[in-house]
Amino acid sequence: MPARTYPRTRPTPADALAVRLPWWALALPAVAFAVLLVLMAGPGQAQAATTDPGIARILDLMRQVLAR
Repeated sequence: MPARTYPRTRPTPADALAVRLPWWALALPAVAFAVLLVLMAGPGQAQAATTDPGIARILDLMRQVLAR
């Protein structure tokens, strides 16, 4: 007796390329990254003990670029 064949339920590779992400799937990680970067770059009124001036310059440049 021949075996019965069933239709494919998984998407084929061509169909997999057509899958679209919702807007928040890209927006939430970008917002979280920006918030963490701002928190790291702008420490508020915290006083650092001793830091390398090179790191401070890099963070200041990043803050200026993001402020534009």
